[in-house]
Amino acid sequence: MQINVKRPSILVTNDDGIHAPGIKHLWQALASFADITVVAPAREQSAVGLSITVRDPLHIEKTTWPANIPVWSVSGTPADCVKLGLTVILQSPPDLILSGINRGTNAGRNVLYSGTVGGVIEGIMHDIPGIAFSCFDYHDAAYQMAEPYIPLIVQHILEHPLPIGTFLNVNFPPKHLEGIKGIKLARQGKEYWSENPDRREHPTQNNSYYWLGAKLAKFDEDADSDISLLQQGYLTAVPVHVGELTDHKHLLAHRDRFEQLSLECR
Repeated sequence: MQINVKRPSILVTNDDGIHAPGIKHLWQALASFADITVVAPAREQSAVGLSITVRDPLHIEKTTWPANIPVWSVSGTPADCVKLGLTVILQSPPDLILSGINRGTNAGRNVLYSGTVGGVIEGIMHDIPGIAFSCFDYHDAAYQMAEPYIPLIVQHILEHPLPIGTFLNVNFPPKHLEGIKGIKLARQGKEYWSENPDRREHPTQNNSYYWLGAKLAKFDEDADSDISLLQQGYLTAVPVHVGELTDHKHLLAHRDRFEQLSLECR
């Protein structure tokens, strides 16, 4: 007797753009066991975070990858892609939203800038769990090294669901370490790309302009942080909770005194 096993429905996006190699590797890693809908930005949208497009119209274009794989490109951000994917393209909500595979790390506090992560957070706002995948290396990212681990992680999350309001931030270690030492469920580190402004002079308008630039702001990291573990060659996965943004400790400690400020204005 043949048993029909329901294939999970997965919405895939990224911030590197619809034709970036990382998203194709993500699709390839999952195509054998999931029904995948790809909705991604028409062009690169790195470091846009959770931003959405409100001052320009959004265009959806159905196109194909090699082997006639249908995909949809959106003239907006990763969050725009998820919004339109859920409300215009898909007939029913997916089981999971995946984003990536990003070229460049989203470990540490870079998670707050990341468009890759922004797409997943948009899904969390719709109560759909998600996973963001990123490779440490920006140049010559190790997508093929990452591929075998993706279905394992996705299957685990499908079988052991994340709490409501939580997504998984997965980073693959540097390629020069020659392989993945193991998998670690970690805490988010502190490191992030800080500004490094480069001043230039306009050749005809006699004024200055800047490239914002970037340099790594480093900190003493906890041993179980993604920053520390990636440098040791581990694949890191951080459960990041965004469903409740309130600092409850501060709320309880300061609410009464803060609310009394209104009395001083009378």
